[in-house]
Amino acid sequence: MTKATPDEEKLDEAARAGWLYFIAGHTQDEIAKMLKVSRPTAQRLVSLCLSRRLITFRLEHPITACMEWAERLKATYQLSHCDVVPADTSTPNSTAGVAERAATVLEAYLKETSPRLIALGTGRAIRAAVERIAPIDCPTHQLISLVGNISSDGSASLFDTVGRLADITKARHYPMPLPFLMPSTDELKQILNIDSIRRVRTLAGKADLRLVGIGQMDEKAQVYVDGFLTRDELHEMMRLGAKGEIVGWAFNAEGKILEGGMNRRLTSVPLIAPAAALTIGVAIGKAKVTAIMAALNGRLINGLITDETTAKLLLQ
Repeated sequence: MTKATPDEEKLDEAARAGWLYFIAGHTQDEIAKMLKVSRPTAQRLVSLCLSRRLITFRLEHPITACMEWAERLKATYQLSHCDVVPADTSTPNSTAGVAERAATVLEAYLKETSPRLIALGTGRAIRAAVERIAPIDCPTHQLISLVGNISSDGSASLFDTVGRLADITKARHYPMPLPFLMPSTDELKQILNIDSIRRVRTLAGKADLRLVGIGQMDEKAQVYVDGFLTRDELHEMMRLGAKGEIVGWAFNAEGKILEGGMNRRLTSVPLIAPAAALTIGVAIGKAKVTAIMAALNGRLINGLITDETTAKLLLQ
């Protein structure tokens, strides 16, 4: 038998300490005695277990205040689905809570026995949700990407989701191996006429669930920060009145998809307004409130996963 390395032994100890603390319910003093280490060492092992995600858990008890915010959002914006998670005041822009909740929604669809079509956007929150999915075999389900994941310099997005989820679930998947933007409208028309691309877009239109991020359109817009838009292209969209974007489609304060600028060269699957299938936006933060509200008012989404702080702002 191969001897474990010191790092592997430490992770084993951390996993054991984490199990004793979170699953078996022992105190850190008790764990220290069981593992024959000092209490500070036991505390560090438990912390290491959490930081390395050797053990994961989910909050199953619904918090009353969060449920009330969710019900108010559903009534105000006529939503089919809404989840509000507790806010982390120490890191207000952390997507951990909404990602965990989005993962729960995804898993519910993945565990269904009848074949499901699941369409995904990209971005930090959606990628974080996918990373929380436990391995499961879902060969009858199909996963479709809603957005091209290649930037103008030819590099691929770090936040692609469909390929990663397919690895975890063994589901058949349909990526969108296209540039986010085409150089011209003529080239866009040509590439969208390719049979395989047309089939993927048709398939996406039949999705049972669409899970998407909602982006702001300002100097900190992720499509700009991640290199999918140039500064000039971003400023053009801002001049046209862009307040937010979903899978690249920029929309104004009323939630209307803009006709000019980058939208004329975008390869993403078109948004449907009002959303037909369950289309859940996952987003938090004061900077995104305008974009989220616009998406809700324009009925580009009919579901929302957000946190308490953002929910309050949306209802003011």
